[in-house]
Amino acid sequence: MLPSAGVYYFPWEIDSSVPEGKTLRTFGRLCCYDLARSEAVLTTQHNLAQYKVCVDTKFVEPFQAQVGSFYMVLGEVEHREETSSPVVKARILTCVEGVNVPLLEQAIQEQRKYFNERQEQRENSTS
Repeated sequence: MLPSAGVYYFPWEIDSSVPEGKTLRTFGRLCCYDLARSEAVLTTQHNLAQYKVCVDTKFVEPFQAQVGSFYMVLGEVEHREETSSPVVKARILTCVEGVNVPLLEQAIQEQRKYFNERQEQRENSTS
């Protein structure tokens, strides 16, 4: 069975409330990469705050890490005792340098709105 498509989460939405094993998509600028530990850190700024997402890269190695470039990741959430925030076990880690971040954020918001409207229509038609 294939994993689910992955819901977009903004980096500032990824916290301990995201269920273990949930497939998600997110993005950020690669701030550091440790090949020996198979870990990368993506960062994003939002409302004057800096957010970081830890990424386990074991399943996507080797890859050409370009520190400072913008990346999109698809993977499953894993909660680890040694870190307070969840880790994304990457299935796909793609450099998307040059992406228009405000436009990406707007597209994610529009997608969410569409899915919510579609869900409401389904619920209303079954009532």
